[in-house]
Amino acid sequence: MRHLLAGILEENQVATVVDMEAGLEHLSRGTDQHVDTLLVVLEPYFKALETARRCAELGRELGIPRVWGVANKLRGEEDTQAVRAYAAARGIRLAGEVPFDQGVHQAELAGQAPPAGPEALAARAIGELAAVLRSEGAPP
Repeated sequence: MRHLLAGILEENQVATVVDMEAGLEHLSRGTDQHVDTLLVVLEPYFKALETARRCAELGRELGIPRVWGVANKLRGEEDTQAVRAYAAARGIRLAGEVPFDQGVHQAELAGQAPPAGPEALAARAIGELAAVLRSEGAPP
C-alpha cells in the first residue's frame, strides 16, 4: 500500500481518498507516510473514541500535516455533544459531523450502495465535509 500511494502521488496531482481498515495497524506500519490529510472517524462509543484518539496521536507522530476528526453516526444532540467534547479535550479538530442515517443502515444490511439523493442525511453531510477539506487547503 505504501508503494502504491507513493506512485499515485508521483504521477498525479489529484486528491486520492483511501478508506483504511479501522484500527491502528496501517498507521503503525507506516502505510500513511505519503498522506497529507488524515481523517479519523469518531463514533459515539467509548472504544471507537479511544481508537480514534490513538489514530490521531499516531498520525501526528508520523508528521501528517493535517489530522482531523469526523464525527460519525450521531443519533442526536447527546451523541453530538459527547463526541465534540471528547475531540476538543484531546485536541482533535472536527472537520465534519455525519448524522446516523437509517437509509445507509438499511442499504448496508441489504448489501447495496448507500442513498445519495437530496434526502440522504449522510450524503449531504459528507458533501459539506468535502467542501471543508477543499477550503482548508487539501488537494482539489
